[in-house]
Order: sequence, then C-alpha cells, then structure tokens
Amino acid sequence: MIKITTFLTIVLVLMVLFLLAGGVGVYLLVKLGKKATKKARKVTERVASQVAAMDPGQAGETERMRLDLRKEVSLTRQAVDQALQAGWGLGDLPRLVAEIGVHADQLDGQLALYARHSRSSAYVDHASLGRLREHHAKLTTSCARIRADLLNDQMTHSANGIDDIRDRTDLEIEARRRAPDPLDEIDELYRRTAVPRFPDDDRRSDHR
Repeated sequence: MIKITTFLTIVLVLMVLFLLAGGVGVYLLVKLGKKATKKARKVTERVASQVAAMDPGQAGETERMRLDLRKEVSLTRQAVDQALQAGWGLGDLPRLVAEIGVHADQLDGQLALYARHSRSSAYVDHASLGRLREHHAKLTTSCARIRADLLNDQMTHSANGIDDIRDRTDLEIEARRRAPDPLDEIDELYRRTAVPRFPDDDRRSDHR
C-alpha cells in the first residue's frame, strides 16, 4: 500500500511539473508571438508609408514628411545616445530630445490623418497643410541643430586628442634620440675655435 501511494505521489509530482513546463512554454510562445506580430506590423506600416510616399499628390507629400520626420528624430536620438555613452555633459539635452519625440509622434499622427483624408476626399484643407508643413520644418530643424552641435563637440574632443597625440609623439621621438657623446662635443668645439694657419704666417716666421 505504501509503495502504491509513493508511486501515485511521484506520478502527481511529474504531472504537475509537466503542466508547469507546458504553461511556461505556452507563455513564452505567446510572448514571442506578440513581439513578432508587433514587429511585423511596424514593418508593414513602414513599407506602406514608403509606397504611399511615391504618390505625387498632397497625400504623398504628407507621407514623405512623415518618413523625413521619423528619420530626423531617429538620427538625433542616436547622436544623443552616443554622446551619453562617451560621457559628455549634455545638460538638459536628452530631455529636450525626448520632448521632440513626443511632438514628432503627435505630428506623425496628424500627417497620417491628413493623408488619409486627402486620399478619400476631393476637398483639401490647404490651411491645415500649411500648418503641418510649418510644424514639420520646426521639428526637423531643431533635430538638425542638435546634431550639428553634437558634431561640433565631437570634433572638439577629437582635436584635443589629436593634439595630445602629436605632443606625445614629439616627446617620444626626442627621447629615443641618441644622447650626444661629451668627447664628440669637445672635439667639435675645438674645431670651431681653432685658428687656421696660412702659408703667409709661415713665411713671416722664417724671416724673423
């Protein structure tokens, strides 16, 4: 009886472990599936935007502004991240770039809505398009100015490093030169200070 009870206990434990492993496996599969679906959706949206940007009309223009805005914000974020990794003091710049990203997301949604309306309706609100262009220009210009400032800082850091390498190179080359021999210096000094004797000096000495 005790052996049967022990056997049943082992079987129940194994079943519980199996169910737990199965539950964990299902959870991981669902999580991976959600990530894959989300990534596929982003890729699909990106491809759809690139195709829509080929439209020569105003809908295509707004799609091109969306692509350009995303590229500018992405490049600026990368530049700030690289500067942070390098240990540069950026002050409030990272928070400013985060705020630009928030406004860029809002503008991206507005551009998408305008493009959708432009494709479905023959009536176009030119005033709204003008304001969208203005907001797009302000955000992209801000991104470009931030990257230009970071690039200037990077060139300054590089210049300081290059100058330091040049100075160290000069010192190393100077240190590797052979120290002058004191006897050679004395011989050279003697040759410079010795008075040459000419034939006229010999004749004068003979007449005397």
